[in-house]
This record gives sequence, structure tokens and C-alpha cells, in this order.
Amino acid sequence: MFIDARTLSDDTGLDADLAIIGGGPAGITLARAFAGSDVRVTVVEAGGLELDQDVQALYQGESTGIDYPVAASRLRFLGGSSNHWGGYTRPLDPIDFAQRDWVAHSGWPFGIDAIQPYYPAASELVEVAPGHYNDADYWRQQTGAALPGPVSGRMRLQFVHFSPPTHFGTRYGPELKRAQNIQVLLNANVVDITASGDARRAERLAIRTLTGLQHTLSAKYFVVATGGLENARMLLLSNAVAAAGLGNQHDLVGRFFMEHPHMVGFAEMVAADLGRIPRIFRERIRANGHSVQVALNPSESFLRERRLLNATFMVGVAGEYRQGVEVPPADPRRAVAHQDMLRAARRFLADGKAAVKPDDPEYIGMWLGIGGSCEQVPDPDSRVSLADERDALGLPKIRLNWRLAEQDRRSFVEHMRSLALEYGALGMGRMLVHIEDDGLWPNKVNGGNHHMGTTRMSDDPKRGVVDPDCRVHGMENLYVAGSSVFPTCGSANPTLTLVALALRLADHLKERLR
Repeated sequence: MFIDARTLSDDTGLDADLAIIGGGPAGITLARAFAGSDVRVTVVEAGGLELDQDVQALYQGESTGIDYPVAASRLRFLGGSSNHWGGYTRPLDPIDFAQRDWVAHSGWPFGIDAIQPYYPAASELVEVAPGHYNDADYWRQQTGAALPGPVSGRMRLQFVHFSPPTHFGTRYGPELKRAQNIQVLLNANVVDITASGDARRAERLAIRTLTGLQHTLSAKYFVVATGGLENARMLLLSNAVAAAGLGNQHDLVGRFFMEHPHMVGFAEMVAADLGRIPRIFRERIRANGHSVQVALNPSESFLRERRLLNATFMVGVAGEYRQGVEVPPADPRRAVAHQDMLRAARRFLADGKAAVKPDDPEYIGMWLGIGGSCEQVPDPDSRVSLADERDALGLPKIRLNWRLAEQDRRSFVEHMRSLALEYGALGMGRMLVHIEDDGLWPNKVNGGNHHMGTTRMSDDPKRGVVDPDCRVHGMENLYVAGSSVFPTCGSANPTLTLVALALRLADHLKERLR
């Protein structure tokens, strides 16, 4: 059942067994796991069924570190940020869960084995199942093409799956609406999680609408699932009993904000003979209902040997060079370098030293863009806090200070060199790398809208906000869902893993609510 909070009488008191704050991928996954059960579930969603600019404005905030689009990086209506998700899907790697002595604050309280059983169901939910993320033999059979494996031992093949993408509100909203035991409260902004006097239990939610109404929701268990930025803000705002905010007794809420740094024009590759690059390496292909593309990912042995952070890279055709036709990249000087390299490669091909000879006299070759997603080392000073400025509900806005370290940059540069060596060794093309190893980040660094780490998970309350079951340390019935609980972020898009974690949390709560 859907209920618009603006249509309820003022001061309506609601009651549930399980209250879920947020109707994004984590919240919807969790609610859906209880559909048809005896557990009464209420999902409290701040937005409606469509984007409303007045509601979206509640996400505005300050960026005091690396320039970051605080409001534009997320969406405040049913489905949350899945409404602008690109669909990139891949699990985290086993090393991402490990405590690494060269990565400060690393280590999940469990290994990948604890979450692996939930990846198949998560793959179903994001509509890419069955997932064949590491199975080169499977994709050789499906494509009928040779898929040469990396030769240096530095890299390995990964197969990134692309969701339609799944917009969780559109895809699963109707199921929640039909479920007799689930109600979705729309246009309902949680402004406080009211706790008991000893701050050991959450008791109810204080809810406001932009039209001025106030409501409350009492429950046995509560889950904060409002995204990697807002999860921290929600706990910090709930400070009536615990002055620093719920779960913040060790000043960890909001710290360790992580993103996947994305840069434009950091490198590209040229190929005189595109036939030497299998299609699945350079574009998405469809096979057996899947949309998939190869990515290159550092091997665990190489990461350990060189003490590097994780990364993932993909290439795509960006343009073609032909005689008398200029199709330069952003920097015309690069186009000259591209064409010089391609003409040299053409002469090499013409000498009969390659298996394939382009027979078009006007054709010079192709250039391919390279995209990368890199792991960020957890940094306690990269953080979310509360700003002085207030929003339309009278609440302090977010202040985000996103920081990157020299260790992040050094890993990225070394992976660029490895990638260039790998493509050259495979005979696919030649890379031009445009990042100087000068200790400086480029002037412009973008994020992937991947908000992680701000309520990190740990066995030790002095090192994390939630325990391995995602329960807030020191509280009996308050949980957090989403990528904000990631202690480290790896280099994979977080959606598949946060959905898997939500399924794992659902199993835990089912035991509690029996």
C-alpha cells in the first residue's frame, strides 16, 4: 500500500514491526524480502513517485574538499539513486575484504565467503542473473571469439554485466504496493530518530512533510537506508539524547567517506587493426540475455607484491582516423601523436608482419577511450558533517569534505603503466598515458556517485559505526543498510554488493522478528 504523508491528518501516529527509512535499492530490497510475511513493514520515503525539485532541494549541501555535486549525485524519490544508475554490475573482489598492511583502516569483519551466497539473488534483483563475472570460458563459448588472457600476471579479465538498468521504484514499487503487510509512506521526511533515555533503543521516527504536517512512526526495529551521505546525516541529526548523534560515541559517523575517482582524458589507446581487439573488449555485447563487456582488473598477487589499491579499466571506441578527415580528441596535439603512431603501425602491417592487413587505403586507424574506477584508501578526514546552513525543514545541511591521498594517485599511475604494457603485449594497440607522476592530482577529478564508508562496519566499536550484522554499536534495534557500511570500497560499482548486504540483513532481521 502507498500512502502520501501529506494526505494524513496532522500528528498521525503510525506503528510497524520494521521501519525502513529510505526507498532506494537497499530499502526496497529489504522491504521486498518481507513481502507476504506476518511482519508489518513501513518504508518511509522522502520523495514521491517522480522527481520534484522542491524535494530534491533538500539534498543541497556544501562541498569543502574536492569539488563535488552534493545534490546532483543522488535522487530523492522512490527508487533513490537507482533512478540514475548506469547499470554497471560486478561483485567486489576477495582482496577487497582483507585487512592489508599497506592500506590503513582496511579489513571487513568477514571475508567474501559471508556475502558470496547472496550475490546470486542480488544478481536476480538487478536483472543480470545468472552472473558470470569471472568465467572467461563461458564468454568464449557465448561469443565464439578468442578471449586472450593477460600475459604479464599483472592483470586479469573481469566481465562487467550491465543491468537494464533496474530502477528499483519502477521495477519493484508495484510489488510493494500490492503486499498486504507493507506500506510505503511517500513524501515523508524523517527529521529525527527518537531514542530511549539511555540511547540504547530507537523508539520512533519524527516525520515532517514540506506542507507542514508532522507524524510519528513507532516500530520494533529500525533500518536507516538513505544512502551513503544521508545515512550519516540522519544519525548525526538524531542528537536529542546522544549529543554527538546516534552511534557516534567514538566520533566515527560521517568519517571515511569514499568514492571511486574518475578522470577524463587520462589515457587513450590507438589500434591500426580493430580486428585484433575482440568486440567484447571494446563494446558491450549481448549474449544469452546479458549485456557484458570485458574489464581489466589487477591480479591479487600483483596488488600484494606492489602494495597497490584495486582498480578496474575498460576501453571503448571513440573515433576513427581517415586520410584528410580530422577527428581529434579534445587536445589536437594528441591527434597528431595518434596518427603518427597509427601510420607507423600501418607500415608494420603492410610489411606482412601481422596476421590482418587493413585493405582500405584511406583508413589510418582507431582511437579508443579508457575508463577507470579506482579504489580509495579509507581516510578519517574525508567526511560528512553538518553545515551551519539549514534546509526547508529547518535541518542542518550536509557538509562534504572529500579528500584523496597520494597513495590513491600512486596506485592509479602504476595501474596505467601496467595497462599500457598489457595491451601492448596482447598486440591490441598502443596506449598514451597523460598523467604525470608528479605527486599531483589533475585539476578535475570526478566521482562515480558511489557514496561509501560513512557508517563503516567493524567488530570493534572504536573502529566502526555498525557491527557485522549492520546494527549500530551500542543500540539494540537500529541498523544501517547500504554502501555506507563498506569499510573499504574496492573498485566495483557498489550496487550489487549493497543489495547482497541488504538480503543478508533481511535474514538477520527475520530471525529477530520471529
